[in-house]
Amino acid sequence: MKASIAARLAQLADRLEEVTHLLASETATQDMEAFRKLTREHAELTPVVETFAAYRQCEGDIAAAEEMLADPEMKEFAQAEIAEGKDKLEALDLELQKLLLPKDPNDDKNIFLEIRAGTGGDEAALFAADLLRMYTRYAERNRWQVEIVSASESDLGGYKEVIVRLIGQGAYSRLKFESGGHRVQRVPATETQGRIHTSACTVAVMAEADEIAEVVLNPADLRIDTFRASGAGGQHINKTDSAVRITHIPTGIVAECQDGRSQHANKASAMQVLAARIYDIQLREKNQKEAAERKSLIGSGDRSERIRTYNYPQGRITDHRINLTLYKLDYVMDGDLQELTDALIAEQQAELLAALGD
Repeated sequence: MKASIAARLAQLADRLEEVTHLLASETATQDMEAFRKLTREHAELTPVVETFAAYRQCEGDIAAAEEMLADPEMKEFAQAEIAEGKDKLEALDLELQKLLLPKDPNDDKNIFLEIRAGTGGDEAALFAADLLRMYTRYAERNRWQVEIVSASESDLGGYKEVIVRLIGQGAYSRLKFESGGHRVQRVPATETQGRIHTSACTVAVMAEADEIAEVVLNPADLRIDTFRASGAGGQHINKTDSAVRITHIPTGIVAECQDGRSQHANKASAMQVLAARIYDIQLREKNQKEAAERKSLIGSGDRSERIRTYNYPQGRITDHRINLTLYKLDYVMDGDLQELTDALIAEQQAELLAALGD
């Protein structure tokens, strides 16, 4: 391990001890915002310091085994201990490097997930509904809360466009690589000849913006229109102008919501989506610049890029960015995204580690 990394880890161990002491003090909860920050810092530091302690312990075990080499009766045992210890030390070293990688400040945020039907008409809209179910089931597996923000349904029960808010720890970190073009190859229910059709949807994953800290929305830059909501909803929706559309004049970005029970609720939801969209544009510009420098599109969030193909006849799902093919389409469509998300996160970590080495 490099001396600079060891020194950094020693500093973090000291800081964890300090934070633990502060949290245990009688005045810790007098300032709840400061208390929450300390609690979060404690949670982030603990795995790093514990892994560093395991690393130091492993170093000590190897040193003790090396001392036993002088004893002929213990030599074989000592050699096995040293070999095993060095393998463990290497694994711990890699784990520590990963833990020290710069943390994406948005990783713990809630997200807005936007799915739009693309080429393929009704079949694309049905695929949008399938993707929504996939992400909803994944959210359930992670015990995240799911809220429909707005939805434009198609005639056959799919979605022309749907926006949902996923609320839960780490939602952005797990799903941030889902932005892009999703292509499906299958025989549509409406196809009488049994021919395979190709349709597509685009997915956008947007970190929920802290409106105060990250996006400043000047009221003078906003045009707010109210209109009568369309679609299902009964008498209330049909008789009141409860739907809200907000346009950010400088950028032309539009957000609308009509699923809430009141104009006030719809306006609040539309403002959240608008802030997330503006924040997302800022993030994508930053990420695309970094991705160009790394010669990689992992994490660029380029929505024009085809990132994944879902092939139903072969039961195959392929992520084109990392050349990963899995023959478990049914499981994935039922929300089992763990293998895919783990592989994408591992790829980004490998890129960051390589950049760190350079």
